[in-house]
Amino acid sequence: MKRLLGVLAISMMAGALAADEIKDGEALYLTHCATCHGIDMDGNGPMSGVLMIKPDDLLRLSAGNGGEFPLVRVIKRIDGRDPLVSHGSPMPVYGDFFEGQDVALKTASGQPIMTSKPVADLVAYLQSVQP
Repeated sequence: MKRLLGVLAISMMAGALAADEIKDGEALYLTHCATCHGIDMDGNGPMSGVLMIKPDDLLRLSAGNGGEFPLVRVIKRIDGRDPLVSHGSPMPVYGDFFEGQDVALKTASGQPIMTSKPVADLVAYLQSVQP
């Protein structure tokens, strides 16, 4: 019984931590990403009309990848390792902001990928909104 309670407590703490990451990621999204990707995340933000490449519909990331969230591609696109030059500079414009404490996320195959805490929070938020 003690072991079960311990597992439940750890699960609840992990759930609370994930909820905090999602909340932090949503705030980052609204501050730094919605201008291009839109409040509705559909790629129709106020700046999308001036970009050479239309921003992705972020609600369809998993659907456009065979139903699996493209974790590595999203991380690398956000942190600049896979630059997308749609507006004269690599995305994100806020790349320096997203630097910081390093964290490791695990891919579907279990391989770790290093990124920063703000990027991990954004990714948690993007994963949470996939249908």
